[in-house]
Amino acid sequence: MKFVDEAFIDVAAGDGGNGCSSFRREKFREFGGPDGGNGGRGGHVFALADPNLNTLVDFRYARRHEARRGQHGMGSDMFGAAGDDITLRMPVGTIISDADTGEVLHELLQPGQAVLVAKGGDGGFGNLHFKSSTNRAPRQKTPGWPGEKRSLKLELKVLADVGLLGMPNAGKSTFIAAVSNARPKIADYPFTTLYPNLGVVRVGPEQSFVVADIPGLIEGASEGAGLGHQFLRHLQRTRLLLHIVDIAPFDEGVDPVVQARAIVAELKKYDPSLHAKPRWLVLNKLDMVPPAEREARVREFVRRLRWKGPVFQISALTREGCEPLIQAVYQFVRAQQVADAPAEPPDPRFADAAEPHQK
Repeated sequence: MKFVDEAFIDVAAGDGGNGCSSFRREKFREFGGPDGGNGGRGGHVFALADPNLNTLVDFRYARRHEARRGQHGMGSDMFGAAGDDITLRMPVGTIISDADTGEVLHELLQPGQAVLVAKGGDGGFGNLHFKSSTNRAPRQKTPGWPGEKRSLKLELKVLADVGLLGMPNAGKSTFIAAVSNARPKIADYPFTTLYPNLGVVRVGPEQSFVVADIPGLIEGASEGAGLGHQFLRHLQRTRLLLHIVDIAPFDEGVDPVVQARAIVAELKKYDPSLHAKPRWLVLNKLDMVPPAEREARVREFVRRLRWKGPVFQISALTREGCEPLIQAVYQFVRAQQVADAPAEPPDPRFADAAEPHQK
């Protein structure tokens, strides 16, 4: 299935039904009173966060979504029926914004979350509504109100705890396949990954976190080179970034330190807040380095890069060093989740007991 993380759609809520001007006509009743009913409400347009979806591809081909209008009011005190609402199912993590002004209207962050994106118009009043003791034969009626019409921009930012970044063929897809149930395409040529992959890493019973793998970055990505710049938005909601570096490139003329610095520079150009996120260095493909040379090569790499943060040495192919890494990642993510969790309000039943007694 094609991956689409940005789409533009037009939504139109239903118009309200018109009110009716009618008078009662019945045999042997000389003076029939007003009996025109009100019009029905137009249908609303809702957006629903569906955890079973992971792309906006459906909205790439179906761009116009209209709800039905309300029925008109009728005589004999009959009110018009409301128009049917429509619900647009979107992936969790979708940002809904106004395409004309750029204003963010809603963010679908919880599965099952439903938001109103276009309100249906109210129905018009029939002459029964205007009946009073001084106005016994009203002939007034009002038309239904129009429903809202909007042009919307849909942008998907996947919800993941940890994001992987690095050059093409650094081993990101191999790593996510080694530690999770995700099965991304893996090959020995660059840009094997063409769209983000999500994997759930199980650390223990009821202990897990979500990892996002995006296409590899190259120098100039912030200006549009390569593929990764299109998907960097998916890392903006992560709590931690794992910078995976190929410590043993096939091409001897390639310097891993220069590549690592280029990735950091592109990250800073794209979004300074993304650059400021916690970032750990993961040196991959140690199975390609003789055991006697590993320590010296890693020490030299860290010295030249002037890296002061955490460093992990792994081989995603043989899974060497992966277990300590995912344990450390889970502890970090869990601590962040606890820190960000809102404090529960105190139970009012025990509020007096918590306060020290005053004499």
